[in-house]
Amino acid sequence: MTSDSGTTVLYTREQIAEAVKRLAAEIRRDYQDKNPVIIGILKGSFMFIADLIRELAMPVEVEFVVLSSYGSGTESSGKIRMAKGVHTDIKRRHVLVVEDIIDSGYTINYLLNYLRQRRPASLKLCALLDKELRRKVPVIIDYRGFRVPNRFVVGYGIDYDEKYRYLPEIRYIEEPG
Repeated sequence: MTSDSGTTVLYTREQIAEAVKRLAAEIRRDYQDKNPVIIGILKGSFMFIADLIRELAMPVEVEFVVLSSYGSGTESSGKIRMAKGVHTDIKRRHVLVVEDIIDSGYTINYLLNYLRQRRPASLKLCALLDKELRRKVPVIIDYRGFRVPNRFVVGYGIDYDEKYRYLPEIRYIEEPG
């Protein structure tokens, strides 16, 4: 078990739950009668996507991709590796990408370009956390939970070197490691 000392709560369980409910209401409104394909990015988005789908309370298909750019560091390399791509045919389907945090934008930009090549009917992005102060490439977030300060965040599925995912709230750490 990893200690959570050295972390400070940024968003509580209750604040996260309220944001998830708000996002689900917006998505339900926009995807009414569309049976969207929701694409989650593993590993970080698993808690968020599970809670979001429960709140959506509507038929959806779920797919996951595995991308990485961080490894065990704290800075994005800008070089993206896709370990697992999309297997569902998304041509002429409504696609919603669900991500835990948008930081530099490199990873999500890579994925959105990859998905656009498969010609979906629509492609939108939902992110729980938006760290726009660190953006290196432009990203349009259609559904945003929180704008976060330029701090290293962990918890609620988000890790630092595979630690802290278990935390039920979103916290920041001053000095990762």
